[in-house]
Amino acid sequence: MRVLLAGGGTAGHINPALAIAGTIKEKRPDAQFLFIGNKDGMEQRLVTQAGYEIKSIVISGFRRSLSPKSMAENARTVYRTVASSAAAKKLIKEFQPDICIGTGGYVSGPVVREAARLGVPCIIHEQNAYPGVTNKMLAKRVKKVMLAVEAAKPYFKGAPVVVTGNPVRSEILTADKAASRKMLGLDQRPVILSFGGSLGAQRINESLVDLIARSGKDGRYQHIHAYGKYGGWFPDALREKGVALDECKNLDIRSYIDNMPTCMAAADLVISRAGAITLSEIQAMGKPAILIPSPNVAENHQYHNAMALVNAGAAEIIEESDLSGTAVIEKADAMLQSAETLEAFSENSRKMAITNANERIYAVVKQVLHLAK
Repeated sequence: MRVLLAGGGTAGHINPALAIAGTIKEKRPDAQFLFIGNKDGMEQRLVTQAGYEIKSIVISGFRRSLSPKSMAENARTVYRTVASSAAAKKLIKEFQPDICIGTGGYVSGPVVREAARLGVPCIIHEQNAYPGVTNKMLAKRVKKVMLAVEAAKPYFKGAPVVVTGNPVRSEILTADKAASRKMLGLDQRPVILSFGGSLGAQRINESLVDLIARSGKDGRYQHIHAYGKYGGWFPDALREKGVALDECKNLDIRSYIDNMPTCMAAADLVISRAGAITLSEIQAMGKPAILIPSPNVAENHQYHNAMALVNAGAAEIIEESDLSGTAVIEKADAMLQSAETLEAFSENSRKMAITNANERIYAVVKQVLHLAK
């Protein structure tokens, strides 16, 4: 079984591809894999670290601005689109895949399109409630469109869709709240987990300073916060507000969370962006959340992701235009001071979870391979 995977640009496209590959590998140890990614994308590092082979093409998206710089870049994009299709076709012919799986991002466009033209059965996976442009363009060319949520269905009218959910790490499904709190040295006070991604979201960091500083002084909440690669100023900002981090045992402030399953299991409330994979993990654990969608993503898809939970009574939302320290404090206090509210959010979040996504996705792979014979 030879499996070709394409997806990149962000971890939200790459990690699902890696999870799918891991599931297939577990079921079919004899399977061979090839990833195709953008030459300078983060997929080069993540795929290699996961132990898979990756080949490169060069592709970029069109800019909507009419500035001379953007128009020049769009001209280069036209050239890259033609060249990337030829490069993808060459790699596909060399690898001779039995199936091609695309998980979104610009790079999956030419790969899936050329694989379909060559008669390779193709499937795509859409992680978001509001689909990306690439997947919408590919939907009519593939055998199956796998969706993370029901809310994405209206955008794929006439396409062969199936709701599989987003693949979720097994550690997320098995982490225990009491054991995680003990491991982290936490007591019975409410625990807030907040983060803005590996790079750190400036606005989220700015809006959390006052809440965390207050907890440092009155000990009301226990707080785990990751400020990210570019948030190195955050500990100093707390010190300027009179918080001595070395003396505040209820504060765990770090640049990156490398034990997310443990931290999320321990939390009573999660404050984060609304990336698709993060939301799937929040749902799988049934965690109440305050979601702050990033406005700087394609098609504003994080807002649509967040609203799917808000409409189900599983989360609250603060749009970045309304974001402030006061808004975060008021929302967090209102949720944490009512056990009934937290339980309702938790129950509604858990109801949305698809915890057997990996099995569902593998079933689609098997079905498409069977039909191709």
